[in-house]
Amino acid sequence: MKLLKSGSILAVLLAASPVHAQETVTAAADADALFTSSDPKLNVNKQAAYHIVKDLLECGHWDEADTYLTPAYHQHNPAVKSGRDAVVGFFTQVLKVQPKPCPAKMQTPVVSVVAEGDLVIVAFPRVMKDPKDPSKTYTTTWFDMWRFVDGKADEHWDGATL
Repeated sequence: MKLLKSGSILAVLLAASPVHAQETVTAAADADALFTSSDPKLNVNKQAAYHIVKDLLECGHWDEADTYLTPAYHQHNPAVKSGRDAVVGFFTQVLKVQPKPCPAKMQTPVVSVVAEGDLVIVAFPRVMKDPKDPSKTYTTTWFDMWRFVDGKADEHWDGATL
């Protein structure tokens, strides 16, 4: 009975305390290699996702957005309106992103890339401050998911909140 009572108390304490990941989220050694597939359609979509991450997000080449995003570009991030022009305006006018030279290989750390049908999901390691102790950090995973139409992203989801 004592063992059952002790176990119940331990379970309540563990459930009430915040839990941090036991292992650090780490990036793949070669992110570029994750954006390929032997399936031709998945490869086209993965390559478009690659250029969205590298050329647009990493390098700020938003003048190339029409190559990778449809005009409608349906946005599910609550901070950004739908439409390619609205997304370009958000990055160039609101965030004031300036273009910079693109390296030969992507510099953005990527954990995984999963493609199925017309969807591509890219998972990224994300370092966050511990809310109970801002001098400490922990890692978690951020994601972007796109639905592609004819090799261009037409819809986007991520983990953003307001």
